[in-house]
Amino acid sequence: MTSRRPSVVVLDYGSGNLRSAQRALQRAGAEAEVTADTDAALGADGLVVPGVGAFAACMAGLRAVGGDQVIAKRLAGARPVLGICVGMQVLFEAGDEHGERTAGVGCWPGIVQRLTAPVLPHMGWNVVTRPAGSRLLAGIDENAMFYFVHSYAATTMPARSATAWAGQPEQPLIGWAEHGEDFIALVEDGPLMATQFHPEKSSDAGAALLANWLETLR
Repeated sequence: MTSRRPSVVVLDYGSGNLRSAQRALQRAGAEAEVTADTDAALGADGLVVPGVGAFAACMAGLRAVGGDQVIAKRLAGARPVLGICVGMQVLFEAGDEHGERTAGVGCWPGIVQRLTAPVLPHMGWNVVTRPAGSRLLAGIDENAMFYFVHSYAATTMPARSATAWAGQPEQPLIGWAEHGEDFIALVEDGPLMATQFHPEKSSDAGAALLANWLETLR
């Protein structure tokens, strides 16, 4: 008997890369659909929040479809959420772009800022340090490389004093990468996980990471 394929919604809030994320999830073993429907996003086994472009534009699109509320409701019930690229960045407290600060969803403390690096955007392949106990990187070679394309990132995550949702550990697991400076490349925080890189564009390592995430939904 084969196990049921977990259902995943790729949240459509006007950001790009939706179909490539959907196809990668389907190849990894999910029943994945792209939609902005609130009931579908709340009811799926997993929710993926993608994102490309500007932090402020992504937050505006996310709020327009009630995505920030969907994320909060899912986390309140310990329902898994995966953020990708700017979909990870908007989970932080705020983003600073072009002298303007935009409030994020606020799941994590910390500010997303422009990287201090000689060449931007950071575009290409990079390694990610593995936090002990990582579920997303389990079984993946420590020297595996993942595909990044971004100019902004969170470089710190201040300690928090209390948990905010069901199933949240005291402190998250954090994986780091380096481009000019160290930045947060991966977070695992109970039901909320995220990557600054694009697993859907990261060849076999990205496919293995998505399969690992799908295992957390079963």
